[in-house]
Amino acid sequence: MNTDVDTLLKAVGQRQFQPVYFLQGEEPYFIDLVADALEGAVLPEGERSFNQTVLYGKDTDAAGILAQAKRFPMMSAHTVVLVKEAQAVADLESEKAWPFLEAYLKNPPPSTVLVFCYKHKTLDSRKKLGKLLAAAPGVALLTSKKLYDNQVPQWLGGYVRQRKQQITPGATALLAEYIGADLGRLANEVNKLLLNVKPGQPIDEDLVQRLVGISKEYNIFELQRALVQRDVLKANRILTHFAANPKANPLIPNLTLLFNFFTRLLALHQAGPNPSDGDMQKLGINKFAQKEYQQALRQFSAERTVDLIHLIRRADAQSKGIESGSLDEGEILRELVWLILHPVPAAAVA
Repeated sequence: MNTDVDTLLKAVGQRQFQPVYFLQGEEPYFIDLVADALEGAVLPEGERSFNQTVLYGKDTDAAGILAQAKRFPMMSAHTVVLVKEAQAVADLESEKAWPFLEAYLKNPPPSTVLVFCYKHKTLDSRKKLGKLLAAAPGVALLTSKKLYDNQVPQWLGGYVRQRKQQITPGATALLAEYIGADLGRLANEVNKLLLNVKPGQPIDEDLVQRLVGISKEYNIFELQRALVQRDVLKANRILTHFAANPKANPLIPNLTLLFNFFTRLLALHQAGPNPSDGDMQKLGINKFAQKEYQQALRQFSAERTVDLIHLIRRADAQSKGIESGSLDEGEILRELVWLILHPVPAAAVA
Protein backbone atom coordinates (compact mmCIF):
# COMPACT_ATOMS: atom_id res chain seq x y z
CA MET A 1 0.00 0.00 0.00
CA ASN A 2 1.21 3.51 -0.78
CA THR A 3 1.62 5.69 2.28
CA ASP A 4 3.28 8.89 3.53
CA VAL A 5 5.95 9.74 6.09
CA ASP A 6 3.65 11.03 8.83
CA THR A 7 1.37 7.98 8.63
CA LEU A 8 4.32 5.62 8.79
CA LEU A 9 5.94 7.38 11.74
CA LYS A 10 2.66 7.47 13.66
CA ALA A 11 2.13 3.74 13.13
CA VAL A 12 5.72 2.94 14.15
CA GLY A 13 5.26 5.01 17.30
CA GLN A 14 2.18 2.92 18.10
CA ARG A 15 4.16 -0.28 17.40
CA GLN A 16 2.00 -1.17 14.40
CA PHE A 17 4.56 -2.72 12.08
CA GLN A 18 4.24 -4.00 8.52
CA PRO A 19 6.15 -7.09 7.36
CA VAL A 20 7.82 -5.19 4.50
CA TYR A 21 8.76 -1.52 4.05
CA PHE A 22 9.96 -0.32 0.67
CA LEU A 23 11.23 3.25 1.08
CA GLN A 24 12.16 4.83 -2.24
CA GLY A 25 12.59 8.24 -3.82
CA GLU A 26 14.71 11.29 -4.51
CA GLU A 27 14.74 12.67 -0.95
CA PRO A 28 16.94 10.46 1.26
CA TYR A 29 16.10 12.40 4.43
CA PHE A 30 12.58 10.95 4.73
CA ILE A 31 13.85 7.44 3.91
CA ASP A 32 16.42 7.66 6.70
CA LEU A 33 13.83 9.12 9.07
CA VAL A 34 11.50 6.13 8.71
CA ALA A 35 14.32 3.56 8.66
CA ASP A 36 15.86 5.03 11.84
CA ALA A 37 12.44 5.02 13.54
CA LEU A 38 11.97 1.33 12.70
CA GLU A 39 15.51 0.49 13.74
CA GLY A 40 14.89 2.06 17.14
CA ALA A 41 11.32 0.89 17.73
CA VAL A 42 10.88 -2.72 16.64
CA LEU A 43 13.46 -4.33 18.92
CA PRO A 44 14.66 -3.40 22.40
CA GLU A 45 18.35 -2.57 22.40
CA GLY A 46 19.30 -5.82 24.13
CA GLU A 47 17.71 -7.95 21.38
CA ARG A 48 19.29 -6.21 18.39
CA SER A 49 22.62 -8.03 18.38
CA PHE A 50 20.89 -11.35 17.67
CA ASN A 51 17.82 -10.27 15.73
CA GLN A 52 18.75 -7.20 13.69
CA THR A 53 20.71 -7.51 10.46
CA VAL A 54 21.98 -4.61 8.35
CA LEU A 55 22.81 -5.40 4.70
CA TYR A 56 24.27 -3.08 2.08
CA GLY A 57 23.05 -3.26 -1.50
CA LYS A 58 26.43 -3.55 -3.17
CA ASP A 59 27.41 -6.46 -0.87
CA THR A 60 24.31 -8.63 -1.20
CA ASP A 61 21.71 -9.98 -3.63
CA ALA A 62 18.01 -10.87 -3.58
CA ALA A 63 18.69 -14.44 -2.38
CA GLY A 64 20.87 -13.19 0.49
CA ILE A 65 18.22 -10.70 1.58
CA LEU A 66 15.44 -13.30 1.55
CA ALA A 67 17.60 -15.81 3.42
CA GLN A 68 18.07 -13.30 6.25
CA ALA A 69 14.39 -12.32 6.18
CA LYS A 70 13.26 -15.93 6.59
CA ARG A 71 15.26 -16.50 9.78
CA PHE A 72 13.30 -17.03 12.97
CA PRO A 73 13.98 -14.59 15.82
CA MET A 74 16.00 -15.70 18.84
CA MET A 75 14.16 -15.08 22.11
CA SER A 76 12.27 -12.18 20.56
CA ALA A 77 9.01 -11.49 18.76
CA HIS A 78 10.71 -9.98 15.70
CA THR A 79 13.64 -10.15 13.34
CA VAL A 80 14.60 -6.89 11.60
CA VAL A 81 16.44 -6.86 8.27
CA LEU A 82 17.57 -3.42 7.01
CA VAL A 83 18.73 -3.25 3.39
CA LYS A 84 20.59 0.05 3.04
CA GLU A 85 21.43 1.44 -0.42
CA ALA A 86 18.98 -1.11 -1.83
CA GLN A 87 19.21 0.55 -5.24
CA ALA A 88 22.65 -1.08 -5.53
CA VAL A 89 21.33 -4.66 -5.21
CA ALA A 90 22.38 -5.95 -8.64
CA ASP A 91 19.56 -8.46 -9.22
CA LEU A 92 16.71 -6.81 -7.31
CA GLU A 93 14.88 -5.98 -10.52
CA SER A 94 15.99 -9.00 -12.56
CA GLU A 95 13.46 -11.50 -13.89
CA LYS A 96 15.32 -14.37 -12.20
CA ALA A 97 14.66 -12.89 -8.76
CA TRP A 98 10.99 -12.05 -9.31
CA PRO A 99 9.48 -15.48 -8.51
CA PHE A 100 11.28 -15.60 -5.16
CA LEU A 101 10.43 -11.98 -4.30
CA GLU A 102 6.82 -12.54 -5.32
CA ALA A 103 6.52 -15.65 -3.14
CA TYR A 104 7.96 -13.74 -0.18
CA LEU A 105 5.84 -10.62 -0.65
CA LYS A 106 2.64 -12.63 -0.91
CA ASN A 107 3.36 -14.54 2.30
CA PRO A 108 5.99 -12.75 4.43
CA PRO A 109 6.87 -14.24 7.85
CA PRO A 110 4.87 -12.33 10.47
CA SER A 111 7.90 -12.18 12.77
CA THR A 112 10.14 -10.35 10.24
CA VAL A 113 10.27 -6.62 9.50
CA LEU A 114 12.11 -6.24 6.19
CA VAL A 115 13.11 -2.66 5.26
CA PHE A 116 14.44 -1.62 1.84
CA CYS A 117 16.09 1.82 1.64
CA TYR A 118 16.06 2.49 -2.11
CA LYS A 119 17.51 6.00 -2.44
CA HIS A 120 17.74 8.70 -5.12
CA LYS A 121 15.42 6.91 -7.55
CA THR A 122 12.11 5.04 -7.77
CA LEU A 123 11.08 1.72 -9.22
CA ASP A 124 9.22 1.71 -12.51
CA SER A 125 5.64 1.08 -11.38
CA ARG A 126 4.86 -0.49 -14.76
CA LYS A 127 7.35 -3.30 -14.24
CA LYS A 128 6.94 -6.51 -12.28
CA LEU A 129 8.58 -5.54 -8.99
CA GLY A 130 6.84 -2.16 -8.87
CA LYS A 131 3.47 -3.84 -9.42
CA LEU A 132 4.24 -6.51 -6.80
CA LEU A 133 5.09 -3.94 -4.15
CA ALA A 134 2.03 -1.82 -4.90
CA ALA A 135 -0.35 -4.80 -4.77
CA ALA A 136 1.01 -6.83 -1.83
CA PRO A 137 -1.12 -6.20 1.30
CA GLY A 138 1.77 -6.46 3.77
CA VAL A 139 4.00 -3.88 2.06
CA ALA A 140 4.24 -0.23 3.14
CA LEU A 141 5.41 1.62 0.03
CA LEU A 142 6.78 5.13 0.57
CA THR A 143 7.85 7.40 -2.30
CA SER A 144 9.95 10.22 -0.86
CA LYS A 145 9.89 13.33 -3.04
CA LYS A 146 12.23 16.31 -3.01
CA LEU A 147 10.70 19.47 -1.64
CA TYR A 148 10.34 22.47 -3.91
CA ASP A 149 12.30 25.53 -2.82
CA ASN A 150 9.11 27.33 -1.79
CA GLN A 151 8.21 24.43 0.54
CA VAL A 152 11.47 24.54 2.48
CA PRO A 153 10.63 27.45 4.88
CA GLN A 154 7.40 25.75 5.97
CA TRP A 155 9.18 22.44 6.51
CA LEU A 156 11.94 24.20 8.43
CA GLY A 157 9.47 25.98 10.70
CA GLY A 158 7.67 22.70 11.38
CA TYR A 159 10.94 20.92 12.16
CA VAL A 160 11.84 23.53 14.78
CA ARG A 161 8.33 23.53 16.29
CA GLN A 162 8.43 19.73 16.66
CA ARG A 163 11.39 20.29 18.95
CA LYS A 164 9.38 22.82 20.95
CA GLN A 165 11.60 25.69 19.88
CA GLN A 166 11.14 28.86 17.85
CA ILE A 167 12.87 30.37 14.84
CA THR A 168 12.47 33.89 13.51
CA PRO A 169 11.18 34.45 9.95
CA GLY A 170 14.50 36.08 9.02
CA ALA A 171 16.52 33.09 10.23
CA THR A 172 14.15 30.73 8.40
CA ALA A 173 14.59 32.67 5.18
CA LEU A 174 18.38 32.80 5.57
CA LEU A 175 18.73 29.03 6.16
CA ALA A 176 16.29 28.13 3.40
CA GLU A 177 18.07 30.35 0.88
CA TYR A 178 21.63 29.48 1.90
CA ILE A 179 21.20 25.69 2.23
CA GLY A 180 18.21 25.10 -0.04
CA ALA A 181 16.24 21.86 -0.14
CA ASP A 182 19.01 19.67 1.31
CA LEU A 183 16.89 18.48 4.25
CA GLY A 184 19.58 16.34 5.81
CA ARG A 185 21.98 19.28 6.02
CA LEU A 186 19.21 21.63 7.16
CA ALA A 187 18.27 19.26 9.97
CA ASN A 188 21.91 18.95 11.05
CA GLU A 189 22.39 22.73 11.08
CA VAL A 190 19.17 23.29 13.06
CA ASN A 191 20.16 20.63 15.59
CA LYS A 192 23.51 22.40 16.03
CA LEU A 193 21.73 25.73 16.49
CA LEU A 194 19.32 24.28 19.04
CA LEU A 195 22.24 23.19 21.20
CA ASN A 196 23.28 26.84 21.44
CA VAL A 197 20.01 28.58 22.27
CA LYS A 198 18.87 29.33 25.79
CA PRO A 199 15.39 28.21 26.95
CA GLY A 200 12.80 30.48 25.39
CA GLN A 201 15.33 32.04 23.00
CA PRO A 202 14.43 31.71 19.31
CA ILE A 203 16.94 30.91 16.60
CA ASP A 204 17.63 34.29 14.98
CA GLU A 205 19.70 35.60 12.07
CA ASP A 206 22.70 36.47 14.25
CA LEU A 207 22.91 32.92 15.58
CA VAL A 208 22.60 31.45 12.08
CA GLN A 209 25.32 33.72 10.72
CA ARG A 210 27.61 32.92 13.63
CA LEU A 211 27.20 29.14 13.79
CA VAL A 212 26.39 28.14 10.21
CA GLY A 213 29.39 30.05 8.92
CA ILE A 214 27.68 32.85 7.03
CA SER A 215 29.67 36.07 7.39
CA LYS A 216 27.39 38.98 8.26
CA GLU A 217 29.06 41.37 5.81
CA TYR A 218 30.77 39.10 3.32
CA ASN A 219 28.36 36.51 1.99
CA ILE A 220 26.67 35.67 -1.30
CA PHE A 221 23.46 37.47 -0.30
CA GLU A 222 25.33 40.71 0.30
CA LEU A 223 27.08 40.25 -3.05
CA GLN A 224 23.73 39.66 -4.70
CA ARG A 225 22.40 42.84 -3.07
CA ALA A 226 25.45 44.77 -4.29
CA LEU A 227 24.79 43.56 -7.84
CA VAL A 228 21.16 44.67 -7.69
CA GLN A 229 22.18 48.06 -6.29
CA ARG A 230 25.11 48.30 -8.73
CA ASP A 231 27.42 48.96 -5.78
CA VAL A 232 30.78 48.23 -7.40
CA LEU A 233 32.85 49.07 -4.31
CA LYS A 234 30.89 46.75 -2.04
CA ALA A 235 30.95 43.95 -4.62
CA ASN A 236 34.74 44.20 -4.91
CA ARG A 237 35.20 44.17 -1.12
CA ILE A 238 33.16 40.95 -0.93
CA LEU A 239 35.09 39.38 -3.81
CA THR A 240 38.37 40.19 -2.07
CA HIS A 241 37.10 38.52 1.11
CA PHE A 242 35.96 35.45 -0.88
CA ALA A 243 39.36 35.17 -2.56
CA ALA A 244 41.11 35.32 0.81
CA ASN A 245 38.79 32.68 2.30
CA PRO A 246 38.14 30.19 -0.55
CA LYS A 247 37.24 27.21 1.67
CA ALA A 248 34.48 29.18 3.39
CA ASN A 249 33.21 30.56 0.05
CA PRO A 250 33.37 27.79 -2.58
CA LEU A 251 32.41 28.83 -6.08
CA ILE A 252 29.78 26.22 -7.01
CA PRO A 253 27.32 26.91 -4.15
CA ASN A 254 27.64 30.65 -4.79
CA LEU A 255 26.94 30.17 -8.50
CA THR A 256 23.93 28.03 -7.61
CA LEU A 257 22.47 30.77 -5.42
CA LEU A 258 23.07 33.43 -8.10
CA PHE A 259 21.51 31.15 -10.72
CA ASN A 260 18.45 30.60 -8.50
CA PHE A 261 18.10 34.35 -7.97
CA PHE A 262 18.17 35.25 -11.66
CA THR A 263 15.96 32.34 -12.77
CA ARG A 264 13.34 33.50 -10.25
CA LEU A 265 13.79 37.03 -11.54
CA LEU A 266 13.15 35.82 -15.09
CA ALA A 267 9.99 34.01 -13.91
CA LEU A 268 8.80 37.27 -12.34
CA HIS A 269 9.39 39.10 -15.62
CA GLN A 270 7.28 36.47 -17.35
CA ALA A 271 4.50 36.91 -14.78
CA GLY A 272 3.90 40.47 -15.99
CA PRO A 273 5.02 44.05 -15.32
CA ASN A 274 3.81 44.07 -11.69
CA PRO A 275 4.12 40.62 -10.12
CA SER A 276 2.01 40.16 -7.01
CA ASP A 277 2.99 38.85 -3.59
CA GLY A 278 1.31 35.61 -4.62
CA ASP A 279 3.54 35.34 -7.70
CA MET A 280 6.59 35.76 -5.50
CA GLN A 281 5.44 33.28 -2.87
CA LYS A 282 4.88 30.62 -5.55
CA LEU A 283 8.53 31.03 -6.51
CA GLY A 284 9.67 30.66 -2.90
CA ILE A 285 10.53 34.35 -2.48
CA ASN A 286 9.92 35.27 1.15
CA LYS A 287 8.64 38.69 2.19
CA PHE A 288 12.11 39.79 3.36
CA ALA A 289 13.50 39.38 -0.17
CA GLN A 290 10.56 40.81 -2.12
CA LYS A 291 11.84 44.39 -2.02
CA GLU A 292 15.18 43.25 -3.47
CA TYR A 293 13.45 41.39 -6.29
CA GLN A 294 11.31 44.44 -7.05
CA GLN A 295 14.49 46.51 -7.33
CA ALA A 296 16.11 43.84 -9.50
CA LEU A 297 13.11 43.88 -11.86
CA ARG A 298 13.77 47.56 -12.46
CA GLN A 299 17.52 47.07 -12.75
CA PHE A 300 17.62 44.06 -15.10
CA SER A 301 15.28 43.72 -18.06
CA ALA A 302 14.00 40.29 -19.08
CA GLU A 303 16.47 40.21 -21.97
CA ARG A 304 19.35 41.19 -19.71
CA THR A 305 18.29 38.57 -17.14
CA VAL A 306 18.46 35.88 -19.83
CA ASP A 307 21.99 37.09 -20.67
CA LEU A 308 23.01 36.88 -17.01
CA ILE A 309 21.71 33.33 -16.69
CA HIS A 310 23.86 32.38 -19.70
CA LEU A 311 26.87 34.07 -18.07
CA ILE A 312 26.35 32.13 -14.84
CA ARG A 313 26.14 28.88 -16.79
CA ARG A 314 29.37 29.85 -18.55
CA ALA A 315 31.03 30.44 -15.16
CA ASP A 316 29.79 27.05 -14.00
CA ALA A 317 31.38 25.41 -17.07
CA GLN A 318 34.62 27.30 -16.38
CA SER A 319 34.62 25.98 -12.81
CA LYS A 320 34.67 22.49 -14.33
CA GLY A 321 37.66 23.33 -16.51
CA ILE A 322 35.80 24.17 -19.72
CA GLU A 323 37.33 27.20 -21.49
CA SER A 324 38.66 28.51 -18.20
CA GLY A 325 42.30 28.81 -19.18
CA SER A 326 44.34 29.49 -16.05
CA LEU A 327 41.51 31.18 -14.10
CA ASP A 328 41.03 30.01 -10.52
CA GLU A 329 37.65 30.06 -8.74
CA GLY A 330 38.11 33.59 -7.39
CA GLU A 331 38.97 34.94 -10.83
CA ILE A 332 35.99 33.18 -12.43
CA LEU A 333 33.62 34.80 -9.95
CA ARG A 334 35.31 38.19 -10.29
CA GLU A 335 34.92 38.06 -14.07
CA LEU A 336 31.27 37.06 -13.73
CA VAL A 337 30.55 39.94 -11.35
CA TRP A 338 32.24 42.40 -13.72
CA LEU A 339 30.09 41.13 -16.60
CA ILE A 340 26.92 41.44 -14.50
CA LEU A 341 27.75 45.00 -13.50
CA HIS A 342 28.67 46.01 -17.07
CA PRO A 343 26.04 45.48 -19.78
CA VAL A 344 27.98 43.26 -22.15
CA PRO A 345 25.67 40.83 -24.01
CA ALA A 346 26.40 37.18 -23.20
CA ALA A 347 26.77 36.42 -26.91
CA ALA A 348 29.64 38.92 -27.10
CA VAL A 349 31.59 37.27 -24.29
CA ALA A 350 34.39 35.11 -25.72
